[in-house]
Amino acid sequence: MSLRIRTRQPLDTDAAVTGEDLPWPGSPERAADNGPGEAVTDGPEPAVDDDPGEAVTEGRGDQLRAPRAERPAAARAMARVTTALAALLVFAALLLPSELGRLTPGAFARIPGEAVLAAAVLLVLPPRPGRVVPVLAGTGLGLLTVLRLLDMGFHSVLARPFDPVLDWILLDDAQAFLRDSVGPVGAIGAATAVVVLAAALVVLMALAALRLSRLVVRHSAASACGTFVLGTVWILCAALGAQLAGVPVAADSTAGAVQSRARQVHAGLKDRQQFADEAGVDAFRDTPGDQLLTGLRGKDVLFVFVESYGRSAVQDPAMAPQIGDVLADGTRRLRAAGYSSRSAFLTSPTSGGGSWLAHSTFMSGLWIKNQQRYRNLTSGDRLTLTGAFRRAGGWRTVGIMPGVTRSWPEGKFYGLDHVYDSRELGYQGPKFSWTPVPDQFTLSAFERLEHGRRGHEPLMAEIVLASSHNPWAPIPTAVGWDEVGDGSVYHAIKDAGKDPEKVWQDPDQVRTEYRRAIEYSLNSLVSYVKEYGDDDTVLVFLGDHQPVPTVTRGGLGRDVPIAVVARDPAVLDRISGWGWHEGLKPGPDAPVWRMDTFRDRFLTAYGPRSP
Repeated sequence: MSLRIRTRQPLDTDAAVTGEDLPWPGSPERAADNGPGEAVTDGPEPAVDDDPGEAVTEGRGDQLRAPRAERPAAARAMARVTTALAALLVFAALLLPSELGRLTPGAFARIPGEAVLAAAVLLVLPPRPGRVVPVLAGTGLGLLTVLRLLDMGFHSVLARPFDPVLDWILLDDAQAFLRDSVGPVGAIGAATAVVVLAAALVVLMALAALRLSRLVVRHSAASACGTFVLGTVWILCAALGAQLAGVPVAADSTAGAVQSRARQVHAGLKDRQQFADEAGVDAFRDTPGDQLLTGLRGKDVLFVFVESYGRSAVQDPAMAPQIGDVLADGTRRLRAAGYSSRSAFLTSPTSGGGSWLAHSTFMSGLWIKNQQRYRNLTSGDRLTLTGAFRRAGGWRTVGIMPGVTRSWPEGKFYGLDHVYDSRELGYQGPKFSWTPVPDQFTLSAFERLEHGRRGHEPLMAEIVLASSHNPWAPIPTAVGWDEVGDGSVYHAIKDAGKDPEKVWQDPDQVRTEYRRAIEYSLNSLVSYVKEYGDDDTVLVFLGDHQPVPTVTRGGLGRDVPIAVVARDPAVLDRISGWGWHEGLKPGPDAPVWRMDTFRDRFLTAYGPRSP
């Protein structure tokens, strides 16, 4: 006589570990005409009410338990550990913040609403989609986790999230930075490790999601109960605004991140047309050369960028007193030499890095906030501030670019007659971490190559001072101008400096060395003007962006100081209506302009005056 048995015992949860492919509840292999979830055997139908999802077997209760009894304890333990690790990986990915500063234990002491929703969906999905959906969801979560890790890096350096449409090109710049810092072999090794880890993370996330989905379906009754309880708790916490250590207990950060990414991608795709519309407006496109810069004829005009010189340098209580003393002393020294100065703030399009975005914004009068805009700008014919001097005639236009170590085709866009990069400055000294040439040598080279030549025509120079570039160690020290020579003197100075790796182990040391680097750059510039400036010297110097968040601690925005220095009173009279503060240091209430507005204001101030 055949015996028909329907059992309430769940299927072996460790079957997947040993390769057993137990049928999915409700699949064709397990159902006939008796209804979903039932197996058909000989014999009468027992009068038993079964819950949906119960496993039905034909006298196989002992057979199902046998493999568990025979399996070694180590294998069972490994199965449990693997499941726990899969749950931990998915849980951490769902709650992972996008900024290092928010990476605290409290960030993970929350209920991820996405996990509750996913469990509910799995319990009602048909078998075949129930196998595919977890893999797709896990892959998506893995990719989103990679983007969040990129966000952490971008927030740490650029104080903004990674843009999945516009920022991939910056990874090439990061590779170049690594190559300059640790050499080509180390850079290739680091890049390879990052790619492998990213791919492994996506694959592991997909496998973890699949494993957990099988567990949820096999224990459908318990999963349904747990989902209901957690869902109820999540809704209550969300409604009441419950928080733990200042963080909401009811978390929906993953869903929010997906929505944010969608908006970001949409904005990135629209940005090209938006920028084309902005670039189509240029008040000075058709201005004749003889009507440009008439108020500066015969002057040597120097536009000098001081790397990472931001508002924090002059307002952060931890560094402002020392840097303020340098600026106050510089103002006194220049005044004693017959110079006057005015200062204010500009808002940069970038922070922490991306100097070229700030330089191009300042020169073009357009808001260059990403690499796509930069490429579109430099492939066009927009009139730049430097190009205006060339169009006006009467100036030799040069660029002093110590940070450029290879060909720089964008230099043609700026209308420069000649660009001196690090290979043409004659420097025979050592690199100071990223910085190829110390600032004092850069200014000395400009004097030797251009400004100091007897009988030279008026100059317009764009000069970049790079000694205050991250990582701010070791820092050069000032020497006598007659001691600079070919730069060999800097070998001993570098050897006596600090190790950047040790400095970056302590955020307070990083801030201290940043302050010292800014002091060196400012002192070098003031000393140069005092030593080599004359009645025709007009200096415009500014920062390009705020330093990294390690220094700014997330405060004081994206503003950078700017100052105009001249010995001829008529030069500063032209900008008397700007309301800028007297001296090299702008006060907290000094005017603040967007950096892209400077070009038009400058060309207007120094253009022809009506009667």
